[in-house]
Amino acid sequence: MLRRMARFALTTTIIIIIALVPVARAAAPAPHVVVVRAARMLDVKAGRLVRDAAVVVSDGVITAAGHGVAAPAGATVIDLGDATLLPGLIDCHTHLMARMAATPDGYTLALAEKSQAFRALEGAANARATLHAGFTAVRDVESEGSGYADVALRDAINQGLVEGPRMLVATRGIAAVGSYFPFGVAPELADRFPTGAQMVSGVEEARRAAREQLGHGADLIKIYADWETPTLTVDELRVVVEEAHKHGKKVAAHADSVAGIRNAVAAGVDSIEHASDADAATLALMKQKNVVWVTTRAAFAQELAKTTEPEARAWLERVVERGRANLATARKLGLRIAAGYDASSGEDQGHNARELVELHRLGVPAAEVIRAATVNAAALVGRADRWGALEKGHVGDVIAVAGDPLADIGELERVRFVMKGGVVVENTLGENRLLKK
Repeated sequence: MLRRMARFALTTTIIIIIALVPVARAAAPAPHVVVVRAARMLDVKAGRLVRDAAVVVSDGVITAAGHGVAAPAGATVIDLGDATLLPGLIDCHTHLMARMAATPDGYTLALAEKSQAFRALEGAANARATLHAGFTAVRDVESEGSGYADVALRDAINQGLVEGPRMLVATRGIAAVGSYFPFGVAPELADRFPTGAQMVSGVEEARRAAREQLGHGADLIKIYADWETPTLTVDELRVVVEEAHKHGKKVAAHADSVAGIRNAVAAGVDSIEHASDADAATLALMKQKNVVWVTTRAAFAQELAKTTEPEARAWLERVVERGRANLATARKLGLRIAAGYDASSGEDQGHNARELVELHRLGVPAAEVIRAATVNAAALVGRADRWGALEKGHVGDVIAVAGDPLADIGELERVRFVMKGGVVVENTLGENRLLKK
């Protein structure tokens, strides 16, 4: 008994001594630091070029940017030579799940023939193309009949399973019964055929749809305020806005007509998508209520370029020229615009910069166009402190073009270098540019 007690006391003493000895902690891994150098860097807020610039990215976050910034010891240095650095671009109106054939029945056939699993795989391909085009973040405004596949794509990108931009997703979208694709489906099939949005009728159905979509992971809500004529009522729109805003989420409203825009603004939406038929008074109302105009002008210009039917051409010509006039009015009013391309076909995906080129063609100066795809876009999506500028504390999303985008906005259709979160995903600016310090 005494021997057992002695052994117990000795063991206890050893345990106490071991417990009191400081445990050597593993040293924290050194941060991964990458420095990107180039002859020029665009200060998007000031709209001017900074010469002999560098951006320092540590563990995916910018720690310094500007003229003559030194590379920290041990950093990986990427020298892009005679190029221009910009922040990663942001498209505020994408449909990464959409790859519809450009035929009258293309949308209906896509819903009928493609499984949601296949639509998700198409989305992954579209996401990769978008990222490699220099768009490191998107606001994806509705999955076009593929349910919540956009949530799955967003999460897969966030987990590193799929290559693509940072996504904010609107899931199914909300439209009035009978007022969104597909049209022309046989009445006896209407209850069984998939729809391009969640169709509602009445205030409580609208409220329920918003709650369902938020519950399934929506980052924002997309509503259709009109389709040729106003559809959802102000009360239906308002309850969607109430539900979204309660959760700190924003609402994007498809609205082309003056009445549809006014209804959406009265309901408290955060952005108007398209606004093709807006007039000066409607734009002034949007400015007064701090509602952002997401432009989507390139889609109409593209349609005009390939349309031969005289009546359709005449209508599209009016839409394009009205866009030019409305952009001039918006600039005079100080109404914020954010760029959105509205890609919906396989040919469109990855060509988001066409919207920027079209905005410039319609009279918007290059510096303002680039702000519409960077700082303005970041503010709209609630990420102004993290996205849209090459500044300390922002994510390490850096792109580069060979020339000067202020002199030739078309350079943004030829992005040569893409870094997302400090990781290079595209670099065609030359060999042997990677140095190790």
